[in-house]
Amino acid sequence: MLEIHDLAEFDAYIERVQALDGVVVQGVDLSVRTEVIRSVSCVGGTFLGCRLVGDALEHVVDGGAVVFPYLPAIPFDPYRARLYGHGELLAGWERGTDGSFGRDALDSRIYGWASRHPIGTPLPVLDALARRLHDHAIDDALGEHLAAHPEVVAVMGGHAMLRTDSAFRTVAELGRMMTREGWYVATGGGPGAMEAANLGAWLARRPDGALDDALDLLASATEFGDADAYLRAGADVLDRFPTGADSLAVPTWFYGHEPTNQFATAVAKYFANSIREDGLLALATRGVVFAPGAAGTLQEVFQDATQNHYAVFGTISPMVFLDRDFWNVELPAEPLLRTLAGERPYGSLIGAGDTADEVMTHLRSHPPVTV
Repeated sequence: MLEIHDLAEFDAYIERVQALDGVVVQGVDLSVRTEVIRSVSCVGGTFLGCRLVGDALEHVVDGGAVVFPYLPAIPFDPYRARLYGHGELLAGWERGTDGSFGRDALDSRIYGWASRHPIGTPLPVLDALARRLHDHAIDDALGEHLAAHPEVVAVMGGHAMLRTDSAFRTVAELGRMMTREGWYVATGGGPGAMEAANLGAWLARRPDGALDDALDLLASATEFGDADAYLRAGADVLDRFPTGADSLAVPTWFYGHEPTNQFATAVAKYFANSIREDGLLALATRGVVFAPGAAGTLQEVFQDATQNHYAVFGTISPMVFLDRDFWNVELPAEPLLRTLAGERPYGSLIGAGDTADEVMTHLRSHPPVTV
């Protein structure tokens, strides 16, 4: 189904086809095209959050189209046509002003709106509708975005990993190597291991020493609890290295107290954590790397294993554990996963390593398998 996202696309399509039958028009101000709309057929069309004035609205509805209206008093666009861009969710944050992130940033204002109702309680109908429309729009935009990135590799890991931890450097080196390999790095978009992988991707076109410089700057604020100081250190890195390679973040407002990390260039942020997690693992067709983490990372290990175990998407992808001791002794998921896999095809794709080089060796030698 064709989608139209701006007025220029609308005008070009009308000039070519002279109809809006079966077309989705998403988030376009059509108040200046009333006469054009009245002159064309709209059978089976869908208008998502468009501005229709005069008798244009009556015309499209009477003509067999469906109209989803603008929803007032919410701090986000539920019909957005694109992923969030680099830094977009930090709009409103004032660098150097304590408390500004939690008060002023778009990211936090959306989280504040979403947090008005305790988790697990029934949502008002309009709130629930706005969330689902938004997440569907993100799903749609993510699918379009990934059309240009066929080889996606995901890095999962704990948000508690400090910027000064040796593991943070290792994950950053891994993100850099993956990007230089031509793969598209995707993470859960939060702090810790997720930030490290997006940072490495950002610096992939720089000399190796750039990572040392970046880590020195980040060391001034190692934990995300003081969000403003944490973000200021990240902004210092972006000042030092203002351009970088592309990568993806797929975070959620379920963990909205955590700032979305600053180094991903495209952000698919969801309200529904379950949809976000399942989707993030599904899109990583080139493989998933699991850095040390806690309950959330462990859940992702076996969520990915389930997708591979039953070949849910027709492709099984490598799964690699970073830090053998952690995944075999501290949180022994690797031996359990190998037992679960048994002789199934994905069992041969399970690997482990203690360095970025070892992980990359496994990924290069174990491409995904179509079943």
